[in-house]
Amino acid sequence: MHLLSILELSLAEDGPDLTTEGVFGPGDRLQAIIVAKEQTIIAGLPVIPLVMDLCAAHPEELSYTWQSLAKEGEEVAKGSIVARISGPARQVLRAERVILNFVSHLCGIANLTRRYAEKLEGTGVRLLDTRKTMPGLRYPDKYAGGHNHRRNLAEMLMLKDNHIDAAGSMTKAVELLRGRYNPCPPIEVECRNLDEISEAVACRVDRIMLDNFTPALTREAVELIAGRCEVESSGGITLDNLREY
Repeated sequence: MHLLSILELSLAEDGPDLTTEGVFGPGDRLQAIIVAKEQTIIAGLPVIPLVMDLCAAHPEELSYTWQSLAKEGEEVAKGSIVARISGPARQVLRAERVILNFVSHLCGIANLTRRYAEKLEGTGVRLLDTRKTMPGLRYPDKYAGGHNHRRNLAEMLMLKDNHIDAAGSMTKAVELLRGRYNPCPPIEVECRNLDEISEAVACRVDRIMLDNFTPALTREAVELIAGRCEVESSGGITLDNLREY
């Protein structure tokens, strides 16, 4: 639903393709190919038939065909043909830019994700995705990113300093949430120091986020938590220092 909505918006932003409609007739057909201009991980090919369907002005335009020549998640060499699309010229040309925008965007996310994942090989650490996505692109961005978690504000409850300050304490904030929801979604607490971590462990929360901790302080925090809940590190982590964390 979310993906279809954003695809429809993308096409609406373009408006009618007056140039194509003025040059090509209803019976004209053509073939298009998608070519990798650099070595890349492939992501986003499932949007091709969705966009093509949305661009079908008449039932006969559903006569298009498309063929994927690469698998989702596969790495292909520069110059590889990734997909072929054949159909009514007006439909193909109206769809092509939206398709390319989505596929190239998702490939970019997949490529960077792969670089981080390779740095984590052998550590047992999971690379999580984020809610810091482009507005409207939450689900496709997460599709191309890391381990999916907290896709929205309801799947996991995140206590930050503003919630804790309003409740009076972390303990009180956790009590409020567990008293409000039955069953209560998993609770994560963003902690800024070891004292907050101790309180979060005592509250038996599901996950503790270490917010902008140094690698040395992260080690202390993990030892203090001692496996009693999940630990998430966030803030200031780059490809250069990821292994250190």
